[in-house]
Amino acid sequence: MNKTLSLSPDVNNPGYRAVTFDEVVVAYTEQINALIEAGADILLIETIFDTLNAKAAIFSAKKYFREHPGSECEIMISGTITDASGRTLSGQTLEAFYISVAHANPLSIGLNCALGAQEMRSHVEELSQIAGCYVSAYPNAGLPNAMGEYDELPEQTAAFLDDWANQGFVNIVGGCCGTTPDHIREIAKAVKTVQPRVLPVVEEVL
Repeated sequence: MNKTLSLSPDVNNPGYRAVTFDEVVVAYTEQINALIEAGADILLIETIFDTLNAKAAIFSAKKYFREHPGSECEIMISGTITDASGRTLSGQTLEAFYISVAHANPLSIGLNCALGAQEMRSHVEELSQIAGCYVSAYPNAGLPNAMGEYDELPEQTAAFLDDWANQGFVNIVGGCCGTTPDHIREIAKAVKTVQPRVLPVVEEVL
């Protein structure tokens, strides 16, 4: 969805919103219904630049599962860090984002898009230390050049993700903008024999 619940599209009216939470829930429910009816095994809520949008998607999924017994499936969540500050577009830190969506009990929480693997590494490492679930990561093939194209070669992207896997940062890896079947093939080859990240023991808050 290209509309945000947390930010105003009108710089002259910061309180204005182009869409309501209930409208977003309806839109996500339509998408979820189509995906489930088509046989989807997993719902991936991804490229999250606004955590409130993600909460609407989570709410939609949980409500749909309650109303359609037997339709339950795993949920994966993937946020987007927009710049070197380590924050989402709506201003949350990575830890705040994780805490905000962890109640969904997803199969995985991760990061994708916006950054290449080199710029995303520290954020993936941070997430791996706080996430009580699996961690996913599928970065862009580097940052776009002046023409909006991506120059990072498959072997280069694969080397970055191989490092993450060997450091124990990730459980699920892939590629986002600019990656090709060759990139995915090289990534799969690089991590094929690496042991996945071990889930940490997270203390429950009573």
